[in-house]
This record gives sequence, C-alpha cells and structure tokens, in this order.
Amino acid sequence: MSRFQVYRAALPEVCAAQPHRMVFTSDADGRCEVFTWDAATRRARRVTDRPGGTLHGAIDGDARVWWFAEDARGVGHWRFQPFEGGPDRAGLTDVPEGTARGLAVTTARTGGSRAGEARTGGVRVGEARIGHAGTGDALTGDLRTGAARTNGSRTDGLPAGDACVDGACAGAARPDGVRADSPLVALGIGLADGSTTFRVGAPGGPGREVTRVDGPAALAGLGPGGDLLALTRAAGSPRAVTVLTTAGATVAVLPGDGPHGRLWALGFAPAGPDPTLLLVRERGDRYLLATWSPGTGTTTHDWCAFDTQITARWYPDGRSALIRQDRHGRSLLHRAHLASRTLDPVPTRPGTLLDAAPHPGGDLHTLWTDTTHPPRMTSTAGTPLPPLGTVEGRVPGALRDIRTPGPDGAVHTLLSVPEDGRGPHPAVFLVHGGPADHDRDAYDGTVHSLVASGFAVARVNYRGSTGYGPRWQRAFGDGVGHTQVADLAAVHADLTGRGLIRPDATGLWGTSWGGYLVLLALGTRPGLWRAGVAVKPVADYAAAHASATPALRALDERLFGGTPEQVPARYAHSSPIRYADRVRDPLLVVAATHDTKCPADQVRSYLAALDASGARHESLWLDSGHDGYEGGDHVAVLRRAVLFLDRELRRTARTTPPRRPAPRGEGSTHHTVTQ
Repeated sequence: MSRFQVYRAALPEVCAAQPHRMVFTSDADGRCEVFTWDAATRRARRVTDRPGGTLHGAIDGDARVWWFAEDARGVGHWRFQPFEGGPDRAGLTDVPEGTARGLAVTTARTGGSRAGEARTGGVRVGEARIGHAGTGDALTGDLRTGAARTNGSRTDGLPAGDACVDGACAGAARPDGVRADSPLVALGIGLADGSTTFRVGAPGGPGREVTRVDGPAALAGLGPGGDLLALTRAAGSPRAVTVLTTAGATVAVLPGDGPHGRLWALGFAPAGPDPTLLLVRERGDRYLLATWSPGTGTTTHDWCAFDTQITARWYPDGRSALIRQDRHGRSLLHRAHLASRTLDPVPTRPGTLLDAAPHPGGDLHTLWTDTTHPPRMTSTAGTPLPPLGTVEGRVPGALRDIRTPGPDGAVHTLLSVPEDGRGPHPAVFLVHGGPADHDRDAYDGTVHSLVASGFAVARVNYRGSTGYGPRWQRAFGDGVGHTQVADLAAVHADLTGRGLIRPDATGLWGTSWGGYLVLLALGTRPGLWRAGVAVKPVADYAAAHASATPALRALDERLFGGTPEQVPARYAHSSPIRYADRVRDPLLVVAATHDTKCPADQVRSYLAALDASGARHESLWLDSGHDGYEGGDHVAVLRRAVLFLDRELRRTARTTPPRRPAPRGEGSTHHTVTQ
C-alpha cells in the first residue's frame, strides 16, 4: 500500500456572483488540500500546500478563496487569495490566533445592494448540525465524533430582548476604515482562555473587535447589508442566538432555554427587503423551522415540523429554504415556501445525502451515497463539478436493517455482511462518536475494508444518537457511557440469537467518543467482546475535562450536570480508567500526541493502568492532532487495526492465559507515525 489517496466527501463551495467558480478539498500527495474549480473550463488549481493538510475552505461573492491555516491543535487564522492565484494574505490583521468560529464575507456593493455571503462555522460553509445531545449547540468542530472514519405562522411571544432596540437594526455605521461600497469580513476566533472574539474589517485590513464573549460561541451569519451579525451559543441557553450591529450594539437576544425550546441559527437570507435569519427550534419531540427579522421578531413556523434532526439552507431568492432531514440512518429533502406555508418533498434516492445546496438558476447540488456506493456529486442543471477522488462502482457487501427491542424503543443497527451468504460471521461493532452523531446508510472506507476481509460490521445507533428525535437523543437512563454500552450489548445478544454473528469472534472498534465506549465496554463487560480497537479515546473523563478545549469542557459539563469537582462520582462512574483492571480482552489503543479533544496524557495514564494489571494490549502513537488530515496516518491506523482484529478474532479456539502484572516497561508497544 505504497500509494494512497485521502479525500473529503464534501460539495464544492460556489461563488454566488460567479457560479462557475468553486472551491473544494481533495487529495494532494496523501494530504487534504484546497483547490479551485472553474466549471467553464473544467480545470482545477491547487491553492494550499501545508505540511499537515488543509480542510476548511470557502469562496466569497468576489471569488476570493479563503482557508483556515491551522496547526495540529486546530489553532490558526484565516487567509485568502484571488481565484486566479497570487500572493495570499491574512483575512484580517491584528487578530490573535485561535480555533475557527466562523467566517462571513459580503461582496462589494453593486447597484445599491449586497449579495454573495460566504459562511463557515469552521467545519462546513453555510452548514450547522442541529440537535446534538450534550452540546446543545452548532459548534461542530467540538464534538468527539472521530473524523478519522473516512453535518399563518405564529409568534412565540419571546421577551423584550427579542426585538430591535435603539433603532439599530439597519443603517449601522461601517467599521472604521471600511468604505460603504467595500466588502466586509466578519470572523470568530476561539481563544486559549476559553473566550470567543468576533472581529470585522475589510479583507486584508485590520480587524476591529465587535464583541468578546465568555465560553464557546460561533458566527452564524453576516446580514446581506453588512450591518448585522448573528452569534450562536449553547442552543439550550438563555442567549442561544444574539444579533448585533457591527458597531457592537445588541439588537436581539433569542433564548433557547425553558419553555422556548433549544434554538440554532443558520444564517441570513441572501436577498429580501429585510434581513431575515433562518433558525431551527426544538420543541417537545419536534424540530421546527423558524425565522427572525427586525420587524417581526422571532416567528416559529409550526406548519414546518419534523420528528428527527434537520439542517437547512436558504434558496438564493431568500423566500424558501432547503431542509435536509436525518431520519433513521437515511436522508430526506424538503423545500419550505415561507410565504405560502407549504412544504414540498424534493425527490432523492434512498440512502444518505451528505450535503445538498441550492444555487442560482434553479441548480441543486447534492452529495449522495449509500453503504455500497461511494459518494457521488450531481448537479440538476448539469453543471460540471470537480472530481471527488473516491473509488468507482459498487463495493462489496450487503446491508440489513436490524431493530433490537430496548427500554426506550428499538435500537437501530446497520449490519453489513459479506456477500457469500455463509453465516454466522466474525463481526466488528464499529462504534460512532459524538455522542451527538449517528451512523448512516453511507459509504465508509472502514466498513469497506472489514467486509472485504470477511467480517460482518454492525453500526449501532445507540441511545444518545441523532437522527431518531429529541427523546432518543436525551435517553441516558443508565448514565453517560453505560447507557450506550447497554445498547451495544443488547444488539450483540440479538445478532447472536439470530445466527448472524459469531459471539466467540466479535470485536469493537471506535474513534473518539466511540473509542471511549470501546474502553468502557471492555472494562465493564469483560469477555463479551473478544478484542477492541480504541482510536483517540476518552480514557479518564476527569483528566480529559481538565486538559480539553473550553468547548469540550462545556460539553462534558452538560452531559454530567457539572464539573468533575461538582459531581466527581458521575465522572468516575463513567471513566474507563476505573475499570482498567477488569479488562480481559486484547486491546489496541491509538492516540495522538497533539490531541486537544482526547488529550494524550489521560491515554498514557490508562495504558499505565493496563500495564499494572497485566492486560494484553498494544498502542500506536500518531504525531498529529485529533482531526488529522494526513492520509498516511489514516492508512497506518486502518492497516494496524484490521490486522489486529484479524489475528484476534479469526482464532478457532480461544485461551485466556493466567493474568500477571507485567514487568516494568512491558505490555505496551508505542509507535509514532510521522508523515
């Protein structure tokens, strides 16, 4: 495997004013980098060339190409250059480095109006992921999801803060030094002290601070007139969404706590007589589309309700929204017409839409996949889109949907099996992270490799997963981690009882929060699974909380109901290190030296505990961060894990040697992969 490629399954970002000009990410010598794409000439140009790769890119209405230049910890700054190439510049000067918390750019004024806003929350331009358990927000870069596996209406009667104040809703002054007819940049940066700063200015010019807030927050949008900013914080907080002028005056505070229901902001309409902010509200067991404008305040569109998680984008006309719904491991598309209060289905193939974006002229770009078909990009207008760089055709395996009875409803499993039909099979439970995420009927390179190697693969959407509604996402009846392990065990028993898997040849594999569940499962239910692979896991929750990013500390505190000092017993009960001396099954642990989400020191402590108990284990260390973009690292992990599971699970007879304390310095083999 001397030659490999890495690709990011994502739609290209499209220049609103020049739709033939696009930006996308693709493989560049085993790294993910940013490229331009000219649909008129069908030619691509590489923009970035960074040692660790580049994931986050955007294009604004004036065809400037933007990217976030970050290090292995995710700390960096925004840069840009013209579409045609040339020297690159800092997006704004005098801005401290930090984590990406959103970018928005308006175009130069033409004909008295503005259009062409480029937005990104640091993960995907114009997209926020809605309804994530524990986080309660749309700060997608801070979930422990495991990026290594290759997002008549009525008025609510909100408080007075949900209204225009001081006449500041329109005509706000431009920042000093920014001409009224010039483009405007707004960005958010998460700082090391846990605060988030929001800056505005002309592209390449000095960035003036509009506001700084304590804790994690993100820029949700910049009004098309360049005079309003929307900031989003924890969706269940009293200040879930704040609208400000670029001078820093508060226009509206939209709550998401108590009876209001959690609230997310998805960006301003690109057109229309008034600035209108697109929102999603969780109420009871439903997600509803909502909007805010200075004249009307917040309007919740009760006619536009969904039983599972959604995200949405404006159509270019600013009068309707494209809604993508994640439902039971698959996707649905809808178009909501706000004026007529009608909801139309948008035809899609069965499977998963990883993204969908409407563009001028009625063009709709979609990124579709299912378990046996790698992602495919399509344009309804026939616009040439850049090559995706994935494998061709159908991949091995057959998919079955399995539903296992449980205390809060059926647990849904996507079971991929080899096509030879001979079962039961040796099996691997591939455990997703988050916890606010879910497995989809979508292509997964790890599933492909395992099924091609003769394994069945079970992807379990345990309680706490998205895609099954708010009640399922909040179901943590047995405590953090233990609820999810109980679901994995129930599915294990069900698949065994159906004769689909071999109980003596079944292992676990998870990344990030999925890796955490692998460690917890092996420690609390020793012998049930015969091997485990934990990639970049949480191993000691209290220690991880102390060293993690501010946003992840906030996530932990919402999951557990407090800090480790406030509720120490809850953190201890859910920490794998507490059960390390009970691990009986062979374990491969993969960790990253620069990981800020699942820090390296708490993994080292867990490995030391395994050493002390004599547990048989191996470790692989990567010289990277949590969300590495180096293809070589991914290949190294995939190869090592598949060989490890093949060796441990293919044995026809299993013997358990007497356990003894390992001599000092033994019991763990450490490797560093540097690419």
